[in-house]
Amino acid sequence: MPDNWLNETRESYDTDAAGYAEKVRGLLDDRPYLRAGLAVFAEAVREGGPVADVGCGPGYVTRHLHDLGVDAFGIDLSAEMIAIARQDHPDLGFEVGSMTDLPLADRSLGGVLAFWSVIHIPDAAVPGVFEEFRRVLRPGGSVLVGFHVGDETQRSTTGYTGRAISVDTHRRTPEQISQWLREAGFSIEAELLMRPDDEVPGAIVFARKPLTD
Repeated sequence: MPDNWLNETRESYDTDAAGYAEKVRGLLDDRPYLRAGLAVFAEAVREGGPVADVGCGPGYVTRHLHDLGVDAFGIDLSAEMIAIARQDHPDLGFEVGSMTDLPLADRSLGGVLAFWSVIHIPDAAVPGVFEEFRRVLRPGGSVLVGFHVGDETQRSTTGYTGRAISVDTHRRTPEQISQWLREAGFSIEAELLMRPDDEVPGAIVFARKPLTD
């Protein structure tokens, strides 16, 4: 499929990296359910090997996982985001890469975190992304996918710094995310819906690669 969306996402986050990094700074401090979800994930992956924070942005969740005892590193499409992550967290590993073609060996990870990063992946490309997650995970490895809940796509043309960007944000239901994960070969462990009365709720889906895979 055409990669125009991939280029637009990369260029938009390169343009708005500083504004986005400032926007999410301290975000987890007043999000107890997000912290709880990350704690559950950390418990599941802590002894399983390295964990990739895919679409890590400025690395604040990578840092949070590390502080929970996880061998975490970050991958992001945006070189500018990776530069900020390396600057803010020089003791952690960060690399430029795409979740559509992860620069990782088969069965090399104990966990994959996609924390509000698949929101920019078009529907047609999500199954391939989840297949990539399965490829790089060891048998029994865990996945956490966080996302905006809904059934529409929003086009953003202005970033947090006021500069022009061009990126789509796709809202999905937990049922849809779980179905794509099942089709990629995962078993669903849990679905957590947060702030269901908000205009745009959030959700987390926990999944696991079979031990026999």
